[in-house]
Amino acid sequence: MRTDPSACRGFTLLELLVALAIFGLLAAMSYSGLWAVLEQQSHTELAADRLGELQKMYLIMQRDIEQIVPRPVRDEFGDEQPPLIGGDTLRLTRGGWRNPAGRQRSTLQRVGYAYEEQQLVRYTWSVLDRAQDSEPLKLPLSEDIERMGLRYLDGNNVWKQQWPDTAASIDFDAADELPALPRAIEVTIEHKNFGTLVWLFQLPQ
Repeated sequence: MRTDPSACRGFTLLELLVALAIFGLLAAMSYSGLWAVLEQQSHTELAADRLGELQKMYLIMQRDIEQIVPRPVRDEFGDEQPPLIGGDTLRLTRGGWRNPAGRQRSTLQRVGYAYEEQQLVRYTWSVLDRAQDSEPLKLPLSEDIERMGLRYLDGNNVWKQQWPDTAASIDFDAADELPALPRAIEVTIEHKNFGTLVWLFQLPQ
């Protein structure tokens, strides 16, 4: 039985070049698609991380503001300060400071918020009435913040840019002269990626 020589013929050079060209084209298309998927996944994870950071910051601020207590403090110079001081920055006395280690300390805590170098920073002090060497603990909460604004709603439903009114004199020796707390605090944040965010926190009355 004789074998047809044409049946054993291999690929010609032209056929091999065409096959390689098709394979290269398919590989390039597959790589481009895979790269696009990986890039999209990376952007999605980054956006999720930024959103999670903002959600955590909101919850921390909500916890601090909604647990405010009308307890004045003394600063490092011995001068008495209101329970809440607000302007471009915010300082307040809050309750509910957890003490899992059972240390001999108060459950009240002095906290503060400030906008510094495109970050929202939270300050905490280990004591309420500070000494001159009392240094706060600084914790950046979120980056890529372009501006932070604060407003304070008084008992007449009028928004104030600062709290309390610095034009009013305060007699801390008289309990009834302590400045009242605002009804609510509005926090406006301009974020580089999420735009303008407005958060409204109601204070306990």
